[in-house]
Amino acid sequence: MTQEKSDSVVRLLSCALHRIRTTPPRIIASPATQPRRAAVAIIIRVVPPPNAVPVPDDVHLPNLNQFFELDWVKDPLASPEVLLLRRDGGGPSDAVPGNASAFQNFTGDGTSKSNGKTEAHVAFPGGRTEEGDEGGLYTAMRQTWEEIGLDLAERDFICIGQLDDREITTSLGKRLLMILSPFVFLQLTPKPLPTDPTDGTAIHWIPLETLVSAVLPGSISDKKYANSRWSSVTVDAASRLTPRRAAILHILVRVLIGSMQFPAILLDLPESEAIPVSSTSSAALPSSASYPALTQDKLEKGFTATKPRWGKDRNKSRHQLKLWGLSLGMTLDLMATMIPPPTFPSSTLNQQPTSKDLAEVSLPSLHLPFHPVGGEGMRIDAIAPSLASVFPRFSYPDVNFWIWVFGKRYREVVRGWEASVRGGGSNVRRINWSGTALNTFYAAVRKALIVVLVLRAIGVLVGLAFAGWWAFV
Repeated sequence: MTQEKSDSVVRLLSCALHRIRTTPPRIIASPATQPRRAAVAIIIRVVPPPNAVPVPDDVHLPNLNQFFELDWVKDPLASPEVLLLRRDGGGPSDAVPGNASAFQNFTGDGTSKSNGKTEAHVAFPGGRTEEGDEGGLYTAMRQTWEEIGLDLAERDFICIGQLDDREITTSLGKRLLMILSPFVFLQLTPKPLPTDPTDGTAIHWIPLETLVSAVLPGSISDKKYANSRWSSVTVDAASRLTPRRAAILHILVRVLIGSMQFPAILLDLPESEAIPVSSTSSAALPSSASYPALTQDKLEKGFTATKPRWGKDRNKSRHQLKLWGLSLGMTLDLMATMIPPPTFPSSTLNQQPTSKDLAEVSLPSLHLPFHPVGGEGMRIDAIAPSLASVFPRFSYPDVNFWIWVFGKRYREVVRGWEASVRGGGSNVRRINWSGTALNTFYAAVRKALIVVLVLRAIGVLVGLAFAGWWAFV
């Protein structure tokens, strides 16, 4: 059973990378009023089985097609993994210029406090584009080298391509902060490569099987287990909507509006694997010729690359990371490339499809056990799963209700996007559907919050008036 699962993850990865390689990304030009951009690196490797035959260092490197034909890649025990970082002290209020945490404040990737305890969150290596950078690809490679000491320009790596650009805005979408470009890299060699992370940064190689099991349960796990992989992150709405030093206003907004919840995927780390990277040194690594992957990962990265636990074993995990916010959105975009594109009925192959034919087109989608507020019944999970992951749900039901009331324009945009995807026309890539959906959703949120605050104020005044009348009459 394990062999079949691992083998299917490799096949899904092959499908995803070939699709990214052949599909041009949606590029968003920076407006003149906000030229700032940023880039991240989504780094993927395949860990060979322990009994794999060592590959010489001077062997000819394969191209993408040849890579998935290699024996150690096709081995049922091979485990694809993706690199994620955990940054200490990268809270929502911390904006470090030139570092990836500079845009965590606006994407929900920073450390937040919920229920009295600090939750650990993860992100991809990357950061802002600096003067002198030759483009987004150069930025992603430079930031990765500076942050974790991994040189993506080495022959061990190949850049597969780019995912769609995305807009980074303030919490309520009123102001554009920067354009973010995610680039996908694949390690072509099986040997573990040395890293040198900066202080406060921990490197984790997460098995893709963990992510695939959460969003594509039909591939390697059942839906019940997929639902158990999902959680949420609670963020104080006042921390996003009020100035940092306005304590009284902060308390008032917290009482009146409540908190926001974002969906998250749980990443289990056994207690023995959650060791700090600062206590280890990559200089003491043994020879990598025999591929002792588990031992080397524990030494050089503070994390053991193991397969996710199933059934009762997963309850033994003592430490969890939560993948949420923008990092979850980019991960879902990567996972979405693992499913085939929409297929048209056979009767329309040689003729122009009618509106009825387009309505019957099946839109394969990821398994997302949540729906964004205001978009109930919409196929946002099929056309833009990353947007569904960054739209918050408020703790007060009336706030969500008013978002739905004012979300008519947002729903029209999503329906138009869905029709464009079903039609397969050029509008899918030409129109910035994601930016339009983002703007219309946050416009509904702003209107809803104004109405809620006004109704709360009216309720307080009426209550005070009634209390005064009752006290003096």
